Amino acid sequence: MKLSQFKFDLPKELVAEHPAENRDESRLMVLNRADQTIEHKMFKDVLDYFDDGDVMVMNNTKVFPARMYGNKEKTGARIEVFLLRELNRDSLLWDVLVDPARKIRIGNKLYFGDDDSLVAEVIDNTTSRGRTLRFLFDGPYEEFKATITRLGETPLPKYIGRDVVPEDEERYQTVYAKEEGAVAAPTAGLHFSKQLLKRLELKGINFGEVTLHVGLGTFRPVEVEDLTKHKMDSEQSIITQATADMVNQALDSKKRVCAVGTTSMRSIETSVSTDGRLKPFQGWTNKFIFPPYDFSIANSMITNFHTPESTLLMMISAFAGHDFVMEAYQTAIKEKYKFFSYGDAMLII
Repeated sequence: MKLSQFKFDLPKELVAEHPAENRDESRLMVLNRADQTIEHKMFKDVLDYFDDGDVMVMNNTKVFPARMYGNKEKTGARIEVFLLRELNRDSLLWDVLVDPARKIRIGNKLYFGDDDSLVAEVIDNTTSRGRTLRFLFDGPYEEFKATITRLGETPLPKYIGRDVVPEDEERYQTVYAKEEGAVAAPTAGLHFSKQLLKRLELKGINFGEVTLHVGLGTFRPVEVEDLTKHKMDSEQSIITQATADMVNQALDSKKRVCAVGTTSMRSIETSVSTDGRLKPFQGWTNKFIFPPYDFSIANSMITNFHTPESTLLMMISAFAGHDFVMEAYQTAIKEKYKFFSYGDAMLII
């Protein structure tokens, strides 16, 4: 398939600037692949589509406050530093993006905090905006992490055109987030409230946790018309034996296995045995799923409404069928569903 087949026009007012007042009261569009039908529900109605023994695979990654603002030595220019990942804990080396990048060269120092309590030196250029920083910090590692947590802010995507507010710290995080390492939330999971999780549990639904630390590569634009030539960034992924066993038992019992979000789907599709079973995994994945693609594990999925021409939209199209998904997106625009990270949800069965 070609990149241009995933274009659509989205009215600006349908980009969600804020989350729904209650997590589980966002809207839910239900796509039935067998019947090719579309239903309109509320997210908490997801309960009606699952039964005892079904499994929901959830990404338990936790977003850290990855966006920081520093000042360049001598000129005092304000520089945005987006922490991507820690390269070396002992040396405090980090892979980052800087903006504006043209001002930041190897050897420059950046000062953070009103009291300049944190200093970083640029030691390498990695991409046009990418740099390697060495933080200069005297004190134990825990104090360093506490400092960048205090100085950083919730890394809302740029298409949310407003300043970060205190509410974002809680709402741009799933209620089951555990393993810190993501620079973007696995947004399908944002719709689950603790109450809804309890109700699902009482109904006999099992939760299989995976970890995929979402990087900015998830949002990297596809710049080639021929999708086979697009390369995904690698993201760290962990699937435990316990989750693999739970999922495989559900498959053997012909139960529903639901991937909650594209990150969970990418994680489980990365580690499949030759007989179509889920295997434990610890490593990095750069799996890019686009039509046509045969899914091995999940037979249902929950996701948000994604940006045009994104790898996320391509995965959804592979799962539910390109024409059906594009028709659903046009319906969503007509029905004024909210799009992107803080937007409404879709269940595909």
